[in-house]
Amino acid sequence: MYWTGSSTIAAFILLGCSLTVFVLALGSALRPQLKFIWHCFIRPLHASDQRTRLDNFYKGQADVYDATRSGLLRGRNTMLNLSASHIRTMRAKDPKQKLIWVDIGGGTGHNIELMDRHFPVSSFDAIYLIDLCEPLLQVARERFAKRGWTNITVLCQDATEFALPEWARSDPKGSVSFVTLSYSLSMIPNFYALLDRIDYVLSPENGLLSVVDFYTSGKQPSLHEKAIGGTSKECGWLSRWFWQIWFDFDHVSLSPHRRDYLEYKFGTVKTYNGRNRFVIPFIVRIPYYIWLGRSRSCDVSRFCHAFEVEGGNMLGNCSPASFTTIKDSETIPPIEIGEPVLKTRASHADALITVKPPLSSFHYHLGKPWRLPYYEQAIHQAFRTFIYSFTWEDPEVDMKYLDLGPEDSMLVITSAGDNALHYAIAAQPKRIHCVDMNPCQGHLLELKLAAVQALEYEDFFSMFGDGHHPKFRALLDSKIAPFLSSIAYQFWHINDDAFFKAFYLKGYSGWALRLARVIFSIAGVSKDVEALCNAGSVAQQEQIWREKLKPVLLNPIVIALLKSPIFCWNALGVPLNQRRMVLDEGSMYEFVRDTLNPLPSTYSFKDGAYFYPLTLLGHYTPSSCPEYLSRSGFQALKANNGEDTDAFRLHTDSIYNVLLGLTPWSLTRAVIMDHLDWFSPGSKDVDDEVDQFYRVLSPGGFVLWRSAARKPWYCDVFERKGFTITALGVRKGPEVPLDRVNMYASFWRAVKTT
Repeated sequence: MYWTGSSTIAAFILLGCSLTVFVLALGSALRPQLKFIWHCFIRPLHASDQRTRLDNFYKGQADVYDATRSGLLRGRNTMLNLSASHIRTMRAKDPKQKLIWVDIGGGTGHNIELMDRHFPVSSFDAIYLIDLCEPLLQVARERFAKRGWTNITVLCQDATEFALPEWARSDPKGSVSFVTLSYSLSMIPNFYALLDRIDYVLSPENGLLSVVDFYTSGKQPSLHEKAIGGTSKECGWLSRWFWQIWFDFDHVSLSPHRRDYLEYKFGTVKTYNGRNRFVIPFIVRIPYYIWLGRSRSCDVSRFCHAFEVEGGNMLGNCSPASFTTIKDSETIPPIEIGEPVLKTRASHADALITVKPPLSSFHYHLGKPWRLPYYEQAIHQAFRTFIYSFTWEDPEVDMKYLDLGPEDSMLVITSAGDNALHYAIAAQPKRIHCVDMNPCQGHLLELKLAAVQALEYEDFFSMFGDGHHPKFRALLDSKIAPFLSSIAYQFWHINDDAFFKAFYLKGYSGWALRLARVIFSIAGVSKDVEALCNAGSVAQQEQIWREKLKPVLLNPIVIALLKSPIFCWNALGVPLNQRRMVLDEGSMYEFVRDTLNPLPSTYSFKDGAYFYPLTLLGHYTPSSCPEYLSRSGFQALKANNGEDTDAFRLHTDSIYNVLLGLTPWSLTRAVIMDHLDWFSPGSKDVDDEVDQFYRVLSPGGFVLWRSAARKPWYCDVFERKGFTITALGVRKGPEVPLDRVNMYASFWRAVKTT
């Protein structure tokens, strides 16, 4: 075979045509990006004023603006979805109020079109798009005309002086329901005037301001400002320096002052700090934030009362004077001492200065005042996630001894919140103070309370029963978020994969569940585990346990692992002092044997004894689950707009500090689980805590606790402080369990008798 000259020419022509087609196709595909690069980085603007500069900058790229910004301008969809869910929640209280939306710097109208996915555009009485760039506004007009929307008005105005047509007939103060600033606050030179103007026209009680934008921020000067700014707000010095200079070339200001004034001028409802990695993942990380806020003049008295009077927590309230009220019984009668002999002149200090910073984000959020404010300290930062994804104490046995009623106020350890929810369903106590130093445990209980309020039973059980919901993130933004505090929302936004596959394998306790699965797989008893959990009778359960699983779980290798203090803490949440209490009274083998051996022959795992099926299978079933996951329990919590959940107050603090904030005789019950096992014998902290329990409990009130020891050392402390101690149950061997968990060696009550 050989090539002729004509064949060679034909081949070159064919190759040339192919390259031409490829280049044209590539050019067509890259046309938006090429126009973006030319107009953003190369083409000179030749303009001195803001309006001309914007027109020159966007004129040649207006038609490709939306196509080239989807990756760069992150968070817009989340901001709008969050806004829609918060608007729905606010309008539920006043559905007849006019709904006016002003989108400032909205350009092509992309945000309004995107909002229609989350909240129908037709539901707004009027929408105003404000922008100073005519080329972008022309794209918006064409977009709205194509969609047939007639309630939208496009206005070419300076944002700092924006005025709606209807304001010519009435005072605009408080007339706007919703304002958005999507990557526009950083482009408006006089942002002080803009935010002041928004504050004037935003409705005090039903108004919402939503912002998404680039930013930079250094260290926050106070814990209060750090709490408002949210998790991961601080940027490194190199990031601050580089991005401020980079964006300044396009007259975009990433100075911290804009966001600082925003968070000062308005009350923060939600905030989230992210990093955009769309250019070069893990290397180029542009800081951006999503922020929702309200007018600081909105009524927060309900939250102040819940936090300060009911919870004894003053954090986050920067008012000149405390909101705390004094009961009539605590007032001191005035003393009549006559007129003063010396007449003193009034000093400047007598004048009340009313200028004050905003309250915490806990005060402004739309849900119920479940979560009490806290500032993140070093001890909180030590907890990266929750330790317990489920509660490991039997609430039915608690209820036998609590004698709980609607007039009771109780303090409990938060843990995963399962037992606190059980008490609320079973007895509807007046107040339930849930206390945990680990903020992530509070985030988990807060999520459960918010999900009860926001979801239907099927979605709720999918999350916390099955431990799996593929659309959790969508539910979080569109339904659950309005009922969460800002800090809890940030946690679940960051950890939005928690329900993607197996929720109960998350957290520290999830490590133990994963290890158990590995052990069962190696031993070849995985099917026997399922058979145990689905056994039709207790006798069948006991046989499977005795013949198949007992030899696996009570073998020397597993026992040796349980002896490890590192494993006990990181996988089981058992601290060193509690582990020592177990070993002081026997061997680890005896403790595990006495715990597990009597359960399969006493309780039905398939019908009610839900604790061990969860650890073995990784999920609950409708017939074997905590009361809050039953349909009847869920409906009881949800009834009357969640009236029974009004009792909850979630503290992120030590029990001692929480007790200090409560008034004498304000508690009737306390359930502290195995909390005191964590202290070293003779610890003064235990004495101090028991003293506070004695002060806060009313006469006849009592404390319930469990212990890994048959006779814990701190029983003597309660007796010495004036309590009467009773052992409600002490484990005596491997035959009879104390309850459906049987993990503890004893169960105690201390009654305040005087």
